[in-house]
Amino acid sequence: MKKTFKLNIEGKHPERLLEAIKHEVRKYVKRERRKTLPQGVDFWAFDCKFGETEATAEVVRLGEITKKMDEVKAAGGESFYVEILAVHGIRKARNEFDDLDEDDDLND
Repeated sequence: MKKTFKLNIEGKHPERLLEAIKHEVRKYVKRERRKTLPQGVDFWAFDCKFGETEATAEVVRLGEITKKMDEVKAAGGESFYVEILAVHGIRKARNEFDDLDEDDDLND
């Protein structure tokens, strides 16, 4: 999904419009997560960008997008750009020594 959403459309209430945009984004993410995973893939991950325009969009986490939408609305913004792309996610095995600090003694 690569889309620019307008927050001020004549004849539509801005808060209801924002909720409809959030619903559309959530619906897209749910639809992408339901797709069958290819062989060797553990889960669907999402690469996300958010900004006032496509050129100024910055990388954000999926969970931060609705907060960013609220910030734009609170600041009186006219529109914003959202990009959400589904990518293959592969879990990495945890190494039992990942949690140990360099100062920890392994011989205890």
